[in-house]
Amino acid sequence: MSGLSSIPSLPTGIWAAVLLPISPQGRIDYGALADEIDILCDSPVDGLYSNGTAGEFHGQTDAEFDRITVIVAEGARRAGKPFQIGVSHSNARIARERLARLAPTGAAAAQFTLPDWWPPTLSEAERFIEGMQEAAGELPLVLYNPPHAKKRLSLPEIARMRERAPGLIGAKLPGGDGEWYAQRRRLLPEFSVFVPGHTVATARPLGGDGSYSNMACLSPAGAVAWWRLIETDRSAAIDLERRIQRFLAEHILPYRKSLGLSDAALDKLMAAAGGWGPVSPRLLWPYSSAPDEAVAAVAAAARSLIPEFGQSAM
Repeated sequence: MSGLSSIPSLPTGIWAAVLLPISPQGRIDYGALADEIDILCDSPVDGLYSNGTAGEFHGQTDAEFDRITVIVAEGARRAGKPFQIGVSHSNARIARERLARLAPTGAAAAQFTLPDWWPPTLSEAERFIEGMQEAAGELPLVLYNPPHAKKRLSLPEIARMRERAPGLIGAKLPGGDGEWYAQRRRLLPEFSVFVPGHTVATARPLGGDGSYSNMACLSPAGAVAWWRLIETDRSAAIDLERRIQRFLAEHILPYRKSLGLSDAALDKLMAAAGGWGPVSPRLLWPYSSAPDEAVAAVAAAARSLIPEFGQSAM
């Protein structure tokens, strides 16, 4: 089994998703993508990551994956901004091959999901993560195990994974209550737990280390300002979380119910409403996008309910 020769720094804070600008013809606009990377690198986010759910990893070809990775790596390295690359794929072998190609990029870590076309057993998941550790070499790993994953891992199971992959330095998880975080501290010391972006005011005092933030889709600067507010004025931060929950419940999630939109579509709708970069609501074929008229409606709702997120990424 491969391991790390030195202990990497653990990720913390607010990280922004790299969203794909899609042309009216349905193709990735790589020039606009490079511009987006520059904007995010100039923003106060602690890092950025590509090829997550909001980055539509599930719709990319391998050639697109490689080109996106190069653009993200070159832009982030030039700006000195930490970045992570997602290598998730329903085919475990393709995920491992993508991971093996990342060594020259300078990424701070690689994100991955468990293969999920068929839910893996625990022994299969352990075999998978051992193979990912071998392919990663010195590159740290971050597990993404969302609520909709076909195989949900408990904290004891993640601890077992870490025994087989010492390069596993963190995970994106739904979080939990005080007892959950106490168990996390016992089982997973020196390990970063990132929580959903709309729950950080509740999660950070309990032990959440950061977020691959959906709220950074609406405003990178606003998400960072909220994270910092938790330290200086917790009651104000909790009040903002309450208003964020209302904003999502009344103005974002109804599009999932009425139009069947995916999480990626909802994140891109927020980014278009935030207006901080060259991202429209369009998704890669064949997935549905939010209607153009929703952008102005969501922007107006954000200005009304959460004006703290009305600022630009700069």
